[in-house]
Amino acid sequence: MAAESTKDGTGGRYAERPCRAYMGAMRDFIIALLAADMLAVVVVMLIGAIGMVDANRDPRTSNKLMRLRVILQGVAIALVVVLMATGR
Repeated sequence: MAAESTKDGTGGRYAERPCRAYMGAMRDFIIALLAADMLAVVVVMLIGAIGMVDANRDPRTSNKLMRLRVILQGVAIALVVVLMATGR
């Protein structure tokens, strides 16, 4: 069977190449987001730990920091799942 011709005359042989390039760039972007998110989790944890030492700490602030940390960890897990789903 002959390959179907396309407007560019390549027969569709090169149609997948740009997609692979975009997938690689998107994968790198997601990894960068994951690294930034993990750094944010560590920063929030350190701020919370330092805040526990303060005698005049506000419990509401500690609660907000804990909520933020849990949300950031959820985002990190979601990004890892996306990376695993794209696989390689």
